[in-house]
Amino acid sequence: MLPAPKPDGLSLADVLRSCLDAINGQENRLTLPAVDNAIVVLIDGLGADILKASSGHARTLAGAMTSKSVIESGFPTTTASALATLATGVKPGQHGMVGYSVLDAAHDRVVNQLSGWDALIDPATWQRVPTLFETARAQGRDPVVIGPSRYRNSGFTTAVLRGARYVPAASMADRMAAASAEIATTGAPKLIYVYIPELDQAGHAHGWQSREWTSALESADAAVRDLVLSLGQRDGVLVTADHGLLDVPQHAHVLVDGELLDGVRFLAGEPRCLQLYFEPGASEAQRAATVARWHEAEDSRAWIATRAEAVQAGWFGDVSEEVLPRIGDVLVAARKAIAYYDGRIVNPAGRGMIAQHGSWSPAESRVPLIRFGAFA
Repeated sequence: MLPAPKPDGLSLADVLRSCLDAINGQENRLTLPAVDNAIVVLIDGLGADILKASSGHARTLAGAMTSKSVIESGFPTTTASALATLATGVKPGQHGMVGYSVLDAAHDRVVNQLSGWDALIDPATWQRVPTLFETARAQGRDPVVIGPSRYRNSGFTTAVLRGARYVPAASMADRMAAASAEIATTGAPKLIYVYIPELDQAGHAHGWQSREWTSALESADAAVRDLVLSLGQRDGVLVTADHGLLDVPQHAHVLVDGELLDGVRFLAGEPRCLQLYFEPGASEAQRAATVARWHEAEDSRAWIATRAEAVQAGWFGDVSEEVLPRIGDVLVAARKAIAYYDGRIVNPAGRGMIAQHGSWSPAESRVPLIRFGAFA
């Protein structure tokens, strides 16, 4: 049985959209009350499970969690897809950001959707739908994104955060101070998004159970506390994440080669959620044989799905015809604490990464939704 999203479950697609509705005094999926300003703080990699396990180091965040403070990230559990879902309010099958790295069929190559933007891809059209920041600006609101300066002019920012006024700020504390300054000014109601990448970075480098990751969590928790203390009566804050993390030791790395890649032209996605693309000339028999080999070899520790099966199961939501070729012909989503790498490459990139994500496990897919201020 393939996993599938809950038909009516709350997810990242509901977060920013509900905040905009709250600013407009409208009913919304999160039942948020009307506010003057709404702030979404996204802490990259802070899954609900690891936040609960580390609650002693996050008294502000963990202290505000309730039994209803968990939502689903969406699939795949990777930053490019999840942040696009947050920013547009629709799932990857519509916005088109269907993985960490995916096929650019027009140019016969794999592109990294976080950092691989170049002149061959237009961010304004590759990400296919208007952002909620564009909608907010059209409604006379003041959408603001606060994040590290290095992301300000990236292709990914253009694709996913267009329509917002970008405010660079160096540290977590600086970003929260910038958000406090924004809501302290008069003018149009503000829809504010604050991005915190430091926990994800520490997790990839050292693992989420490391001293470095715990230190980053403590800093994030303190920064959120300072923001909450600055709120007015009609300011609301939601703290969430794009995905969780799962530590994968090197001895659990699976090197893929041989018949498992028969007829495969490109291997994309990421180590916990591979997307395989067949050669255009691969026969149906060859494709079927390769899929069968994956089932035989990996069914005990991964979900194996063809593109058609994944779409039918609702993995990407409703899928546009334009987006369909970007999804792998075969998807390999890890169930156990393993990660897949291309065994044809000596020392494939990323094998030094400890904490990982991308698949369906609760540790990856369950993210917090913590309410403060007028949203509490």
